[in-house]
Amino acid sequence: MTEVRSTMETDIVCVGFGPATGGFLTTLSRAMVDAQGNTLLESRVMPGMPLQVLCYERADDLSFGVSGVVSRARALRASFTPEELASVPMATSVTREEVLYLQDPIGASRRSAGVRAVDAMLDALKGALPSADHALALPWIPPFLQKHDGMIFSLGQLNQWVGSQLMGSGLVQIWPGMPVQEPLYNGDRVIGVRLVDQGVERNGAPTGAYMPGMDVQAALTVVGDGPVGPVGQQLNQRFGFPKGHHQREWAIGMKAVVELAPDCGLEAGDVLHTFGYPEPEIFGFLYVHPDRMASVGIFIPSWFDSPARTAYRYLQHWMTHPRLWKHLKGSTMQSWGAKTLQESGRRGEPHLVGHGYARIGEGSGSTNVLTGSGVDEAWATGVQLAEAVIELTKAGKPYTKENLEATYVARRRASWVDHDAGVAERARDGFNAGFLRGLVGMGLTGLTRGLVNMPGKVVPPHDRLPSLERYYGDRIPGEEIREIRRRCLAAGLPVHDALMDRSGWPRIELDGALLVSHQDALLMGGKVQAAGGFADHVTFADVATCAGCGEQVCIDGCSGQAIMPGPDGVPVFDREKCIHCGVCMWNCSKPHAADAERSNVRFAAGSGGLHSPIN
Repeated sequence: MTEVRSTMETDIVCVGFGPATGGFLTTLSRAMVDAQGNTLLESRVMPGMPLQVLCYERADDLSFGVSGVVSRARALRASFTPEELASVPMATSVTREEVLYLQDPIGASRRSAGVRAVDAMLDALKGALPSADHALALPWIPPFLQKHDGMIFSLGQLNQWVGSQLMGSGLVQIWPGMPVQEPLYNGDRVIGVRLVDQGVERNGAPTGAYMPGMDVQAALTVVGDGPVGPVGQQLNQRFGFPKGHHQREWAIGMKAVVELAPDCGLEAGDVLHTFGYPEPEIFGFLYVHPDRMASVGIFIPSWFDSPARTAYRYLQHWMTHPRLWKHLKGSTMQSWGAKTLQESGRRGEPHLVGHGYARIGEGSGSTNVLTGSGVDEAWATGVQLAEAVIELTKAGKPYTKENLEATYVARRRASWVDHDAGVAERARDGFNAGFLRGLVGMGLTGLTRGLVNMPGKVVPPHDRLPSLERYYGDRIPGEEIREIRRRCLAAGLPVHDALMDRSGWPRIELDGALLVSHQDALLMGGKVQAAGGFADHVTFADVATCAGCGEQVCIDGCSGQAIMPGPDGVPVFDREKCIHCGVCMWNCSKPHAADAERSNVRFAAGSGGLHSPIN
């Protein structure tokens, strides 16, 4: 029996609502009608009416997640007046910047001989004893890292502000809580998208309430669903990457919004960036918003080779570093969350266009990996595509690959986004050969505008992650590691806490306000929503591979403790705790049997995620 699906036809369908789609819809909607409401860009499916534009977003609201951002805001300032940007909640101008090298105050981090030599030299320069706060502020910030003319804002609040204006215009429709399952094809042409099936069991089997996902057919499909979005993933698998391009470098950003104590000593507009602790490879940030609110967090990159990486505990050790704790002591967590970052930059750029589709935003390789900037670049790519669509629509030309290349891709190639991405393309290669080589490489790239780079071979995370025994073998005997793993499996717990305890990391003293348990953060710092009737969006391609995996990084790296040990050795997934960060997908230490560029974890379309009132 052939399954019957409802079908709807529109002009343009967008997948995912983030900065890139916000830039696209803002620019496009302003050109659709004139001041009197007369149609300027006419719909083909509803002649006489403006273009019919739909946007589907997986999350249940537009202010999903938690993400503090500091940006030069070039693209945003080109789209909005200063007065408009001043009305964005939690936004402010950058007034002071500081880059801090954090030493290890407890002696538990893994510091190479080179890093230890740097620490010893700094201690000698300061005197017989290290400074009281175990940190050094860099006397000079390289120009490529400076944001002194930029803005601090909350990505969630920006998304909500932009979305409210778009929906208020009546010219576009944005549908939160509507995950998109896959692209629709006619040969190699993308002709729209299919929404996820509802009324199914966790394994996808239909129930009595089964409702097939609707097919939305469109002349143009705009894909801005981020680094782990299922539509972008499937386009990558179907069309591949341009020669020499790949997405092998990732990071997990774990973040919180906190209310600072009245005597914290920081002012709105202050920006602090850190490196060196809790492990040298982990970078941190603290951005101060108005009204004593601050975004704080860390980034754990794929070239940090711990097989038991746990962003949450590392975040707490980072917050309690003496140099930061003097500002954060007495603070209260207001929101919390995590997000996967695609860190390959321009080298991670897929095919930007094809017949009937275009890619924008982070999933399109727009992030600048030298400056660590992505939101403004993503917005700019959306604006560039909108300008191309306006040009093609006015000329009555179809959205073919050739036409999109001549308009959208040409604009992108001629822009500062592409130029800066080209400079930054090899900026982080050195980190694949060591932390200090990476720092030197970034400096060389930035100061020479990309002419000189530090070489380093870039491989997928599953090709570089060591076993637990190899990573911890210099601190914990192999037999004890195996006993810890056996004991944690029997208790249904990840191994990271036990291994960190045993290797010298002190337990965090919880204060019930800022320093809380991981599960309490899920309750205090946000609300995980997962509507019933959808299939699990995290599955494992080959469960036998999972059962024989000695690392199970998906468990230890999971931002919401949604993946836990199973009784038969196969991890179990709890969608009620999943915050949709996607870290399991790239953190997996086992490659996919059919594609070495993918892992054994499949991250598909799904509803829900983490939501919080302040982002």
